Amino acid sequence: MIKVEKVSKIYETKSGQVVGVDNVSLEVPKGEIYGIVGYSGAGKSSLIRCMNILERPTSGKVLVDGVNLLELSPKKLREARQSIGMIFQGFYLASAKTVFDNIAFALKAAGVAPSQRKKRVEELLELVGLTDKINDYPAQLSGGQKQRVSIARALANNPKVLLCDEATSALDPSTTKSILQLLKKINQELGITIVLITHEMEVVKEICDTCAVMQDGRIIEQGPSYNIFANPQEELTKQFIDTILNFDLPAKLLEACKGTILQLQFRGNLASDAVVSDMLQKFQVSGNILHGKVEYIKETPLGIFIMELLGETEEVASAKQYLEERLKQVEVIQHAR
Repeated sequence: MIKVEKVSKIYETKSGQVVGVDNVSLEVPKGEIYGIVGYSGAGKSSLIRCMNILERPTSGKVLVDGVNLLELSPKKLREARQSIGMIFQGFYLASAKTVFDNIAFALKAAGVAPSQRKKRVEELLELVGLTDKINDYPAQLSGGQKQRVSIARALANNPKVLLCDEATSALDPSTTKSILQLLKKINQELGITIVLITHEMEVVKEICDTCAVMQDGRIIEQGPSYNIFANPQEELTKQFIDTILNFDLPAKLLEACKGTILQLQFRGNLASDAVVSDMLQKFQVSGNILHGKVEYIKETPLGIFIMELLGETEEVASAKQYLEERLKQVEVIQHAR
């Protein structure tokens, strides 16, 4: 649905050139939710604005549904943008207009007849759960409600693509979760392809099929979100994953442990299998679970457990080998003392 080929964006400033996007290529399949994560200044917002030519790339190609947007005339580009909705962190609602008027404006700009606007606005407000707010003004709405209005406005002209630039960054955790569930509903029920910019791995974990990590204007790692969480390759990616999966054991606890300490990773169905129980029955070892956690990466479980194994050296080695054969990842944190 979206294909970005070797896109760069260079800004001219008084102090010289600044590279916002550096030779980025990616492909977003139709119907996917694609997350782009990175810290502030990584180039995420510049990249997503290049996707609908709000920022014109310095070089490269941007294809949406097979059409290279950079080759279109201004008129054709305006028409193409009607199939690309966009929502922002700051909502950008007209304060002097009601919820109805804010959404209807997008329909009016697209040339939709007045007789059809009311019906479409009512459909959209039902979708986003704000039918009772149709005559309210933005000042009367909460942050989450404002974002729902901006989502409804972005969907007004039945876009094929929805671009979300830090759409949940200004919201509290509970409201963020509700907005993410709404975006998932829109993706599943309407089949709209979504590209989501964020600096929060929690957002990626919740709804993204695929994830790309940006740093200094470049994509340094990308792939299925589950694989990124389970086996991050780049140091920056590991830092992001640590905000979700990491837990440090107290130094005093480690000092008190005399056995071999292992970190075990359980992926998919293995998270519910009795691997550890089977191992304890099979070998002459005892085990203490020191810490454990199961996260769901878009509804697929990923478990991390830290345990101490105690027993004769050969039995511990055999137990460890058994775990390595059954699990994707077994890491020794501390050897027996």
